[in-house]
Amino acid sequence: MSGFRDKGFGDRLSTAANARKAMLERVRAKPGPDDPAVAERRAARQAVSAAREARLAEREAAKIAEQARETAKQEARQAAEHEQRIAQEANEALERVEAAQRQLALEAEKKAARDARYAARKARK
Repeated sequence: MSGFRDKGFGDRLSTAANARKAMLERVRAKPGPDDPAVAERRAARQAVSAAREARLAEREAAKIAEQARETAKQEARQAAEHEQRIAQEANEALERVEAAQRQLALEAEKKAARDARYAARKARK
């Protein structure tokens, strides 16, 4: 069994320095903003973003058009119902007038019959 190796202060300093160098190398290895690969990725992201915005605008326009169609359909339905209600009320009013005329004619016939009976009774005496 090997013994435990205690790291000394120098070993810890050199390990930390190596870690800093590795981080610095990773930062230096990253491409800059003028790198063609970075520009290509940026253009691709912008194209995706523009396509997303176009889809959202198209969806919003479709939603607005659908709402306009529904509103127009509802207004047409309400206008038709209103016209139907007016026609029904006019028919009911006409029926009431005709019923009143029939009632008046019936009363006139009854009065004429009553007057005829009265006249016949007076003529008998």
